[in-house]
Amino acid sequence: MELEERVAELERRLDALETRERAPGAVAGDFWALEGFKERLRELGADDGGVLFTGTVRLPTQERYDWQIGALTSDLFEGEWGGAADALAALGSPVRLRLLREILGGRRTAAELTELDGLGTTGQTYHHLRQLSATGWLHTTGRGRYEVPPGRVVPLLVILTAARP
Repeated sequence: MELEERVAELERRLDALETRERAPGAVAGDFWALEGFKERLRELGADDGGVLFTGTVRLPTQERYDWQIGALTSDLFEGEWGGAADALAALGSPVRLRLLREILGGRRTAAELTELDGLGTTGQTYHHLRQLSATGWLHTTGRGRYEVPPGRVVPLLVILTAARP
């Protein structure tokens, strides 16, 4: 390949890298998951595309979660969106988000949670715990212990990531 051709190829690649829109915090060249997903969508004949989110997480408690889910764009637009309102609304409270963070961080019992400052009365804390449980963000493991269900850990962190300004 002649020098002019090599320079032109390098300029084309540089231009592609500079103009590619990336999510905040993405590292250049780190689209391997997206490229793999695009290939999978091509195999499925999903011309409208889709969404994928995935994660591998180690909590402060040393628990580890590996998770991914994808959906086709056409399926998402054909489905009803109203069913997600309660689950999303439950995350709209700073107190509930703090409870989730504390539980993921290792505070699991109702007694530990009601002792935290800034959460309101014991009754208010229990109300928030019930709301999170009713919408699937928490479940009880017995004897006043709570945990975020394994299938909700990564989605919760994805939602928090997406909600960042």
